[in-house]
Amino acid sequence: MRTIVTGGAGFIGSNLVDRLIDDGHEVIVIDNLSTGKKENINQLAKFYRKDLTEMRRETDFSVFEGVDVVFHLACLARVQLSIEDPHLYHDKNVNGLVNVLEGCRKHGVGRLVFSSSSSVYGDAEEVPTSESCKLNPMSPYALHKLVGEQYCKLYSELYGIDTVSLRYFNVYGDRQPTEGAYCLVMGIFAGQRLNNQPMTIRGDGEQRRDFTHVDDVVEANIKAAKYGYPYLEVSGETFNIGNGDNRSVNQIADMIGGDRINVDPVIEPRETLANYDKAKKVLGWLPKGNLEKWIPTWKEEIGL
Repeated sequence: MRTIVTGGAGFIGSNLVDRLIDDGHEVIVIDNLSTGKKENINQLAKFYRKDLTEMRRETDFSVFEGVDVVFHLACLARVQLSIEDPHLYHDKNVNGLVNVLEGCRKHGVGRLVFSSSSSVYGDAEEVPTSESCKLNPMSPYALHKLVGEQYCKLYSELYGIDTVSLRYFNVYGDRQPTEGAYCLVMGIFAGQRLNNQPMTIRGDGEQRRDFTHVDDVVEANIKAAKYGYPYLEVSGETFNIGNGDNRSVNQIADMIGGDRINVDPVIEPRETLANYDKAKKVLGWLPKGNLEKWIPTWKEEIGL
């Protein structure tokens, strides 16, 4: 299978690239390295350093020729930063996706797997949250992910492009960043501890998150790419990809260990918790990650 992974130099994307190559597939990575790292890219992958928003000419889209599946992971991924600069986030996260969809349309790509987010639910009315729950994005980033899902569904209906959207719940695992603007809570805490700083906890720290191991997210992408292909049995569909349990931010801080301080809260959901029954039934996907077992090994690897 010939594949493209956008954002293949990033945390999740590079793990997916490794898995695809291990499974014997040809992989093309498209990444502008704005947040990803070149050293993350598997040496057996072909690498195109390109900003997806700058794809305008026919020659820019030629990379999609002969591709079977595109995994679209490239995006700017921080909720708070999207509130500070919604225009930039819209350009990268919406316009970039449209260009990828156009590449698929122009060159007859068989399937596109889109990386969405549980943030589309906002403060979910139902916990655990199923795909039928009311959608209530609370940030530009969350809204852009929802718009992305709708674009994928529309391209399925208008142009016959087979698309699947996966809503990730708080991904953790190997290569998650511990520094920079795009760290998530576990990485932020680890980075602070490595720099002998207290962990900063927003609000009371009792907000709860469904933490999902990156290997499980990779497996979901593989299953979404293969299921029913090249038929349209899941085209335009959306699936929750989460662990099905959750932990508070305070519990994460306890597992990492060290001093902490509480700072002002930000706009964020109080709790996330996935109902992944649909992914289990349709894709045959089940999470296997164990956060309590993984954190001690990770701490040792990064020198905590």
